Amino acid sequence: MFNVALFGTSADPPTTGHQSILNWLAQRYDWVAVWAANNPFKSHQTLLEHRMTMLRLLIEAIDPPRHNISLEPELSHPRTLMTVERAKSWWQDAELTLVIGSDLVAQLPQWYQVEDLLQQVKLLVVPRPGYPLQEVNLSELRQLGAEVAIADLTGPDVSSTAYRANQDLEGIAPPVEAYIQREQLYTCQDAPRERLPTR
Repeated sequence: MFNVALFGTSADPPTTGHQSILNWLAQRYDWVAVWAANNPFKSHQTLLEHRMTMLRLLIEAIDPPRHNISLEPELSHPRTLMTVERAKSWWQDAELTLVIGSDLVAQLPQWYQVEDLLQQVKLLVVPRPGYPLQEVNLSELRQLGAEVAIADLTGPDVSSTAYRANQDLEGIAPPVEAYIQREQLYTCQDAPRERLPTR
């Protein structure tokens, strides 16, 4: 059976945490399909096209030995069920695993037609620092029909939010940071406004 990991992320911006997850997935799945998406439960500071480009730069910096990570912009959709239906049409005989961070576990039952979604994919939860897994949330997913596995991986304690809020470079790969600087992303949201001279 051909195993495909489906990993969508807001990527606003993508971090070395995303990179470590992709590295881990590439060693365990035949193919890792990645895309940036608009999450209806979040507000995004950067256009989807920029986030997709940053994700591509992050993937290129990994250069996995099996070359089995691919950016798939066509999979991007605010509703994950639509993404999975597209993926099923591409990999008709594959086993699909949807990869989410532990920060999304409590939110997942609110997703669009979640029971239909969970019937079509396996679910892999990646622990994130600061978002401990609660058995009550995992039990709720199983009651909705999810086949849940927990990745034996905890990514680095970095986040897109930390970069947006504090311009913290610790979790940003150099090619992504160079792109952010070139395109002047994330610079004007928190910049103090200059006062106009008064007469």
